Amino acid sequence: MDPLHALTLGDVLREHARGRPRTLAAVDGDTRLPYAGLDARVNRLAAAFAAEGVNAGERVLWLGQNSFRLLESLLAAAKLGALFCPANWRQRPEELAFVVDDLDPRVVIWQEEEVGEASRAVRARTGRRARWVQHDGDDGYEGWVASQPAVDPDRPVDPASPLLVIYTAAFEGKPNGAMLSHTACISQGLVYGHYTGTTADDVYLNSGPLFHLGTLMHTFATFVAGGTNVFVRRVDAELLCRIIAAERCTGAFLVGPTVEQVLDARAAGGHDLSSLRSAPGRPAWDAVTSPDTSAWACRPGGYGQTEVMGMITYSCLGLDGTGTHGRSSPLARVAVFDDDDRELPPGEVGELVMRGPTVMLGYWNRPEENARRQRGGWHHTRDLGRREADGSITFIGPKTRMIKSAAENIYPAEVERCVATHPAVAECAVIGVPDDTWVQSVKAVVVLADGATVGADELIDHCRASMAPYKKPRTVEFVDALPRAGFLVDYDALDARFGGGNYPGGRTRST
Repeated sequence: MDPLHALTLGDVLREHARGRPRTLAAVDGDTRLPYAGLDARVNRLAAAFAAEGVNAGERVLWLGQNSFRLLESLLAAAKLGALFCPANWRQRPEELAFVVDDLDPRVVIWQEEEVGEASRAVRARTGRRARWVQHDGDDGYEGWVASQPAVDPDRPVDPASPLLVIYTAAFEGKPNGAMLSHTACISQGLVYGHYTGTTADDVYLNSGPLFHLGTLMHTFATFVAGGTNVFVRRVDAELLCRIIAAERCTGAFLVGPTVEQVLDARAAGGHDLSSLRSAPGRPAWDAVTSPDTSAWACRPGGYGQTEVMGMITYSCLGLDGTGTHGRSSPLARVAVFDDDDRELPPGEVGELVMRGPTVMLGYWNRPEENARRQRGGWHHTRDLGRREADGSITFIGPKTRMIKSAAENIYPAEVERCVATHPAVAECAVIGVPDDTWVQSVKAVVVLADGATVGADELIDHCRASMAPYKKPRTVEFVDALPRAGFLVDYDALDARFGGGNYPGGRTRST
């Protein structure tokens, strides 16, 4: 470690505590912590953690909803060189028990309200060494923290070491904890903050789940900039309105249905939401907020995944481009590889691979998977994409679904995207069906737009004009609706109905 050039997330807090001691760092109900006060609490909590054996490389697990205590727990872990994991509290007890057993934390901070029953069930199942501390009761957390001295641990911590662990989607039967470094958290905060225009004057309402980088990216951007993070335990539209009005929040994590609920609650209560900067939307929303006309607000989004600290391409960088997912972050390299890990030229579809300071260090306790995913010094995303001729990036879909036609690999997501560009098509799903000559042939299952008509031959010709002939559908089936497994298309059901099978690797299904 090079201490002269090192900067950890704990160092960012230390500097804010010195440089802006009275600036509000965190607000949560009646709790209002300036940066100096947050730093003092973090020092006390770090001492409490250390007394439980939380040293460099040890783990702390948060099993609760949004709270300022989640932020201070993360920062206390940062000052000790430990790892911090905010678990998805919405999971079933058996799923949470897997995380506890897999991570093997020294400390579990848990919540009684809404999560208490699951927390107790997990504790009974795991039998691990962890100290369990309830953060929302009269006893426990606050007394535990107050009993310790507010002395900075001042331990040497490598900024390249892991800090944040986020469990991501399961593959091969189990979820995996992506380890993200101090440098990744700070770098993403700077980049994301730049594109969203986040400054020390901003007040961000953490109303989305803090076990998800969709919220945490803006949390880090606000923290790194020296702004104010406001926490709300969970989404309640009327409460959000009151908080936005009282704290003059400039940003918030709000999804579509929540926006509608907030509009209704605002109309009923007359709350002033004018401080909230928001991308232009429906007139009723624009009338009560402050529309943001920046490049980011006009074209938010991009490509990303947990393993790369959230977003790594930004649509606001691709306003002049043809790619659907913008251009890469200035702190990342993005390439498109074939199955032999050779870079493909623009226009060719392959696996998106990445490297840079925001890419994960690997999955916790998964050496074999890490070797596969990080071979050649690149993070292999298992997602398909294409670099366009102008350098912008198009995301195609997951690589795990593949059709084999003779020696050619065909990715259903690419064909689906092409079929869906026809104006008569509302939805499309593509499966592979056994073919005596070609191993598999491509079948498109199509839902037409209301009132639209189109024939199978026209759709096939539409694809032939846009992609290599071997990729186009050979047959088309029309259905009223695609079967769903939750929110996702149920490809197993489509295979069963339309004779899908013969997939590479001996699989009989396309998922």
